[in-house]
Amino acid sequence: MSEESVVQEKAIVFQLNEEEYAIPVSQVGSIERMMPITRIPNTAIFIEGVINLRGVVTPIIDLRRRFNLEAGPYNEQTRMIISTIEGMSVGLIVDAANDVLDLHNDDIEPAPEVVGTVEVEYIRGVAKIENRLLILLNLEKVLNREEVNELQEIEG
Repeated sequence: MSEESVVQEKAIVFQLNEEEYAIPVSQVGSIERMMPITRIPNTAIFIEGVINLRGVVTPIIDLRRRFNLEAGPYNEQTRMIISTIEGMSVGLIVDAANDVLDLHNDDIEPAPEVVGTVEVEYIRGVAKIENRLLILLNLEKVLNREEVNELQEIEG
């Protein structure tokens, strides 16, 4: 194995609207099936509400809505990826959680100026693995500081 192809990280691959995205395994606590979500009034459109996950009130975000993608119905494949963003547990609703991959540093390229419909600020790079193109998300940018504070008020 050459010096360049060192495994940089393991990543969870998930799907939104036919596109594949990835986030580091280190930021994922668990992957859950859909469960009832309690709506919270007067929150951003992409905040679906909260769930009680093993005794912890966890805010839930619909990533399709967050990225201004067309929201579709939830189905058997829909999952909630429980992630840690700025020290807070948050559930991210995705169309499907596909697999776990090793990302090598020579697979990863910087984010191009335009990638599909997701704003570039959310993207930390693109990985090319075999015939797949994965959009690597920067979870800290998915929610801005003001939104994190709003979620912490919900959680607390």
